[in-house]
Amino acid sequence: MLRWMFTAALVLGTGAQAAGCGGTEGQPDWARAGAFRGTLGALPVALSFDPRGESRYFYEGRSLDLFLEARRSGNALVLEESVRRDFGERVLTGCFTLMPAPGGLKGTWQAPGAARALEVNLTPLDTASLPMRLPLSPGLSALRRDDPLAFLKLNRPWVTLPGGRAVREPLSGVTYPRVPGASGALNAALQDRQLRHAADALDCRATLPESAQKDPQEGYNLSAGITLSNARLLSLREDVDYYCGGAHPSYWTEGVILDRVTGRAVPLTTLFPKLSAARQKTLYLSGVKAQVDTDCLNVLRDSAGDFTAHLSATGVNLTPSDLPHVVGVCAETVTLPYATLRGDANLNSPLVKTLYPN
Repeated sequence: MLRWMFTAALVLGTGAQAAGCGGTEGQPDWARAGAFRGTLGALPVALSFDPRGESRYFYEGRSLDLFLEARRSGNALVLEESVRRDFGERVLTGCFTLMPAPGGLKGTWQAPGAARALEVNLTPLDTASLPMRLPLSPGLSALRRDDPLAFLKLNRPWVTLPGGRAVREPLSGVTYPRVPGASGALNAALQDRQLRHAADALDCRATLPESAQKDPQEGYNLSAGITLSNARLLSLREDVDYYCGGAHPSYWTEGVILDRVTGRAVPLTTLFPKLSAARQKTLYLSGVKAQVDTDCLNVLRDSAGDFTAHLSATGVNLTPSDLPHVVGVCAETVTLPYATLRGDANLNSPLVKTLYPN
C-alpha cells in the first residue's frame, strides 16, 4: 500500500498545533497500541491508537480517517485531532481525553471553544468476531489481522456491475475487472488486487484537504483492464494517477500476470527464463526508439532499469517502473512480439504453451 506516502504528506504543518489540547509530549504508561470501536456522543466511531506511529479514527457513517497526535495530561491519554480545511496548515478540530475503564476506554471529546464535551466510550475491536461480508481471500484475512479499521470499512458487500465483468467497491468507488466463470482462486486474487487499491484510495482521500475530498479530479484514480485471457493465463494492466495533497500529482503503471487455475502471480521469468533484466532493457531500448524523442531516449538509456510487464495477444509489454517523477512522461510501453521471445521462453511449460499454440 501507499499509506507511508500519505502519512508523510499528512504530518507536514502539524507543529503549530502541537500543544492545542494541552498536556505534554509522550503517553501515559497504561497506553497500549490497539483498535477500538464505540461511540462519540451518539455517533458510532472506530479508533486505532499506535504510541509509536500513526493514530486515527473515523465516524462509521463517513468512513474517512481523521488523524490524531498523542499526548498525555497526568495519567490521561490526550489525542489531538486536526484537519486541513484547504491547501495549508492543519487546524485543530477536537481533543480526546481518555482513561482506561472496565472493558475498554472512556473519556470525552471536545471541539475547540465548545461549551461542553461529548462522552466517548470505546471497547477493543475484535475483527475476528465480525462476519465476513466478502468472499474469503488471503488479502481480506490479512487486512482483518493487520489493519482493523480498513477491514471495518471494506468488509461489506461490493457491487457487481451488469454483465459480471467488473465489481465496484462502494466507499472508494474503485472498480476492478472480473472474469465470469473464473475459479474461486482467481476471483480471490482479483478481489485482493481491488482491496489494495480501495484501501489506498480511502487513505489518499483522507489526507486531502476537506475542500478537495469531493473533487473527482483529486485523490486516487485507477484504470484497470484485462489485456490477455486464455485457458491458463490472465493478464491485466493497472494505471493509477493520484494526488493526495503533496507537492505534485503522480502516477504509476503495474502489470499483472496470474495463473487462472491457482490465482497466483506468475513472474515473467517463469514464462521466459532467459528474459533477464539486462535483456529486457536491451530489447526495450531497441523497440522504444521509434516512439520517443532523443531526450527521452537518453533518459531511458540512463535511468530505466526496472520494468513492469503485462501480456497481450501480440506479445510481452514492458513499461519502465523506476523513472523519477520529472521524467515519467518518457515511460512508454513497448511490445516484444512472442516470435521474438521464442528463444527466451520455457516452451515445456503448460502456461507458455497457451502463448505458442503452434
